[in-house]
Amino acid sequence: MSERFLLVKQSQPLHGTVELTGAKNAVLVIIASLLLAEGKSTLYSVPNSADVRCFIALMTELGALVHFDVKLKALTIDTTMVNSIEVSPEIMNKMRASILVMGPLLARFGKARVALPGGCLIGARPINYHLQGFRKLGVSLIEDKPFLSASISTDSSNPIHDRVILEYPSVGATENLLMYATLKPGETVIVNAALEPEVLDLIDILNKMGAKIYCEPGQLIRIIGVNKLNPVEHTVIPDRLEAGALLLAACITKGSVHLPNARADHMDLFLEKLREMGHEVYVGTHQTPLFPLLGISLKACQNPQGVSIKTGPYPGFPTDLQAPLMTAMALSKDISTVEETVFENRLMHVKELTKLGAQITVEGQKATIRGVEKLYGTELIATDIRASCGLALAGLIAIGETKIGGVHHWERGYDKLEEKLRFMGGNINLIEASNIDNLMLPNGELLKKRIA
Repeated sequence: MSERFLLVKQSQPLHGTVELTGAKNAVLVIIASLLLAEGKSTLYSVPNSADVRCFIALMTELGALVHFDVKLKALTIDTTMVNSIEVSPEIMNKMRASILVMGPLLARFGKARVALPGGCLIGARPINYHLQGFRKLGVSLIEDKPFLSASISTDSSNPIHDRVILEYPSVGATENLLMYATLKPGETVIVNAALEPEVLDLIDILNKMGAKIYCEPGQLIRIIGVNKLNPVEHTVIPDRLEAGALLLAACITKGSVHLPNARADHMDLFLEKLREMGHEVYVGTHQTPLFPLLGISLKACQNPQGVSIKTGPYPGFPTDLQAPLMTAMALSKDISTVEETVFENRLMHVKELTKLGAQITVEGQKATIRGVEKLYGTELIATDIRASCGLALAGLIAIGETKIGGVHHWERGYDKLEEKLRFMGGNINLIEASNIDNLMLPNGELLKKRIA
């Protein structure tokens, strides 16, 4: 099989107006939620990413009929014929989000049989919060490697609670438990729940389907079980992580960008850090002669300052934007710091950035970045989705060319982000090493080149 990689060359300042696709971290769980209703539902603004295609395969394996109009980004799923509660290890091992079918399958069929999930190497990502919560809600769990079998318990000696307290506001556990609770008799309360924009989008579609879910002060989600949910049409929220990548591409290359459908209210702290660095950021109804449209607009400063961040659950700084921002930090003045509190292995991209000439030291989960004037292209390996983004952004400013392997991560998280960067003027191509490729230049012309 031919090696595939991203080839990125030093680029001029990037400029442009770009529409965002639907959020990858929202659409996967929303697809899973459609199992709760019998019938045909349609989702709009669905990214054509590898993870979405994998989830489509998962739904098909369960018996759903699926049609994905890639051009219109419309995904129609008919769950009427779903007749299986088992998902094969081959599918489950490809991504962590696959565990999110457990809640809907339990709610609709009373049982589920799933293999343990896979995904990036950014941390252990234990599912103990999911399992502890299910047990509290009366679910019996039996490990039968490689499967985990779950069923609604009929053991009267096993008390069923209506209040689940999460030790950590886990996004996945919150989503799995609230989906299960939508069809569970009575009232269920999730305490210390995650309230990320993607979770709120899931709640939005579930309420459209007929669920009764309420967010209350103190990070509480209250669910009143209903007898039935109905098919629905829903547009997925814009991807705040894709927005972050495009904004940082403009920052790093000292360009400008306008994202007309970006949700600034989903990115408050991130945008504030960009302002701290010195970049001009306009949001909402703010209009300027340069950017007369709504959304988020950015004009990069020429001498960005260092900043400090500490990742955490929403509304804290998103861990998924830590790696891309670190690339911008590596080119800023003075010293920046990053403290990663969400995943124990989310600083693996540091080693790759230092190959480009970045000056970064790591102690435990804290990285100290001393800004440099230049980076130099070389060969790199992406270790996870967001690391691939950070390295690609670095390649846009590095002298020479940068070759990035591990592009399956890039394709899992983004829907042709390389094309959007190229539209803005970036010299970036996703190619195969064994072929004479038609490389697309930023001006839209084709250049034939043999890749050694």
